[in-house]
Amino acid sequence: MHQAVSAAISIGFFGLAYAMVLYLISVGLSVTLGLMGVVNLAHGAFAMFGGYAVTELMARAGLPFWAALTGGVVLVAAGGAVLERVLYRRLYGGDELDQVLLTIGLVFISLAAARFGFGTLDQVFHPPAALAGTITIAGRSFPTYRSFLILCGAGLVALLWLAVDRTRFGAMLRAAVDNPRMAEAVGIDTGRLFAISFALGSGLAALGGGLGAEILPISPAYPVQYLVDFLTVVAVGGAGSIRGPFLAALLLGISQTAFLYFWPAAGSFFIDALTLGLLMWRPRGLVPAA
Repeated sequence: MHQAVSAAISIGFFGLAYAMVLYLISVGLSVTLGLMGVVNLAHGAFAMFGGYAVTELMARAGLPFWAALTGGVVLVAAGGAVLERVLYRRLYGGDELDQVLLTIGLVFISLAAARFGFGTLDQVFHPPAALAGTITIAGRSFPTYRSFLILCGAGLVALLWLAVDRTRFGAMLRAAVDNPRMAEAVGIDTGRLFAISFALGSGLAALGGGLGAEILPISPAYPVQYLVDFLTVVAVGGAGSIRGPFLAALLLGISQTAFLYFWPAAGSFFIDALTLGLLMWRPRGLVPAA
């Protein structure tokens, strides 16, 4: 009995930490895909470059973790704003196949750029000293950094829910997506709004890539290796929703950890079967966007 309880606690904790990393990255994709209508398959590349920026700024520039994380998010968000202005803006309201082809091309470019600039090996990530080691809760020891990830994810879902569902900015964004001409007629600058939203989604991806580098190692294959995971979280949770991907990340993160713990050889099969069953039950996701 004691071993079963101990295993359940371990699965719950590590699955929750993994789920938070999935959410931190996937929620940015939910914003661009669901609210802006952009099939951005290159979203993982923004997370990858966020991770590279954090690890490189810490290792080569000697910046502390918090400064490197802030710098990485700002750099990737600025790069996302430039790409939105130069490339993505041309495809708003266009054919989904064109969006897929463009973003897949960006994925291949990012793979080549990462190999050229950083090599083929995984980046080494060292948590800051304040978050290293373990903490003791109810007589059990848990990694401090992963506990921090759990708190970050919980805080971020609350902030994003308030920002998108309960603010004027979120209302303007939804209005601009539903009817751009009417939104412009009432004084909404849709071009500026979409640029800010895309930069926000890119910055969130960079934040997740930087914070989650310990769980999802940063390497040139990152945008392809984890793309299915990010798309699964958004599809199961509901594109355009903030709470939906959070619930989906919790479900998939904890389930995958449990399956890998008890049956590693067949874990991926059961996760795929679970995803298929959920999408057949709720094709628009657990929490469809309003």
